[in-house]
Amino acid sequence: MRAVVFDMDGVLVDSEQLWDEVRRDLVAEHGGTWTDEATRALQGMSTPEWAEYLVNELGTQLAPEEAAARVIDEMRMRYADGPPILPGAEDTLRTVSENLPTAIASSAPPVLIDSLLTATGLTDRIRVAVSSEQVAAGKPAPDVYVEAASQLGVPAGECAAVEDSTNGLRSALAAGMTVYAIPNPHFPPDPDVVARTHQVLGAIGDLPAALGI
Repeated sequence: MRAVVFDMDGVLVDSEQLWDEVRRDLVAEHGGTWTDEATRALQGMSTPEWAEYLVNELGTQLAPEEAAARVIDEMRMRYADGPPILPGAEDTLRTVSENLPTAIASSAPPVLIDSLLTATGLTDRIRVAVSSEQVAAGKPAPDVYVEAASQLGVPAGECAAVEDSTNGLRSALAAGMTVYAIPNPHFPPDPDVVARTHQVLGAIGDLPAALGI
């Protein structure tokens, strides 16, 4: 592997439950109805995609732009004292970035990616940070991973990706990367998709050894 690309939510930050809670509250407060499949469907979507979903699929009585703004504002408030970084994530990012070009490819908006980089002091070390807002389609499409590899200047097939969710795993696999899965304990990914990955890790701190660094 010549480079490593990390997902953020669920891999570096314990935030999947926060996103779910904030979106559920917004839908309930504005006339929508949450469905059983909504949580998994939303994971990996870009901001415009999930905002449209909240409105058009779940019936939230807001314009998509307003729904997105309210959810992101609430997430920013919850990150006010720093994002909930997962144990071992900061050390892993630091170790990997000292040995290989490193990127983040996330469905989170840039402002929340920046909050992670600022909190860890790794802004200058993580060469590339791409939000799916900045590409044509969110996960499970491969766009965000392809763009991260392009900005790193490394072919996607020579990059490792680290993911936790079904849609994220599908995205990285579709990009042609060597995928390390860290299954999200709150929202376990599809076992059939996990089976297609290169290796399943128990925790983010296991990654450096798996990469041989």
